[in-house]
Amino acid sequence: MTITLYHNPACGTSRNVLAMIEEAGITPDIVLYLKTPPSREKLAELAKLTGGPVRDLLRQKGTLYEELKLADESVTDDAILDAIAAHPELLNRPVVVSPLGARVCRPKERVLDVLPKI
Repeated sequence: MTITLYHNPACGTSRNVLAMIEEAGITPDIVLYLKTPPSREKLAELAKLTGGPVRDLLRQKGTLYEELKLADESVTDDAILDAIAAHPELLNRPVVVSPLGARVCRPKERVLDVLPKI
């Protein structure tokens, strides 16, 4: 089973999700999204795969979120995708993609939705 993890090794939740995937006996493909940011098109695809609102991909902490006024509910999905594409640190991590679906894994237990049942 191929699993892709959009990962930030400096993030405790991201490290925990990686450990949970590895404990399931899977070595994921790791995308260090701060070094190799996903394209806007890839972000739109991830949003679609998660089945949730685009806003779920948006990290809602930090000064950049505030400076760009992204808390305003009138900010469109397109504007959110543009902001994340321009500033990858705005990606809410970790994001896990598997044949069973995709999830923004906050809380970390959400990864269990897309791992094979043992």
